[in-house]
Amino acid sequence: MVLKGDSCLLNGRKPFFVPDWTSEVGVTDCIILRVCRLGKEIAPKFADRYYDAIAPGADFIAMDRVQELQAAGRPWTSALAFDYSLAIGEWISNDEMIATALLNDELIISPEEAIAQASKVMTIRQGDLIYIQVQQAPQPVQKEQILRKEIDGQEKLYCKIK
Repeated sequence: MVLKGDSCLLNGRKPFFVPDWTSEVGVTDCIILRVCRLGKEIAPKFADRYYDAIAPGADFIAMDRVQELQAAGRPWTSALAFDYSLAIGEWISNDEMIATALLNDELIISPEEAIAQASKVMTIRQGDLIYIQVQQAPQPVQKEQILRKEIDGQEKLYCKIK
């Protein structure tokens, strides 16, 4: 589990600027859940009551930094949770679209399991965001590249790399 502070969030159609302290940035697709109520130790069968919307996301990773930290046996947090490292697309609150969006991606775990796991170690609160990565290796990004995510034919995420 990786915790990201609010400074990690990149909302709207704002560009992602590659930090000058890294030379190799990768990205993985993810689905972001918006928590809508307070909860602790939530059973997976009740977890769907704890989020009211999802959004597609792009999780940026400083790949060269991960390798350095891994070789040194240190935590990877600084390579995963840095300013503007999680781009968030448009929120989708329609239940039918949520089901469709989730079926289009191969998530590492289900939204219900993600909420259950997060709520075991901390109290989740209204407004918290839980992100779930898809089962893919990080893809390298290049400056001037544009990341797009469509759901049901509608663009829900747009992010230019600078």
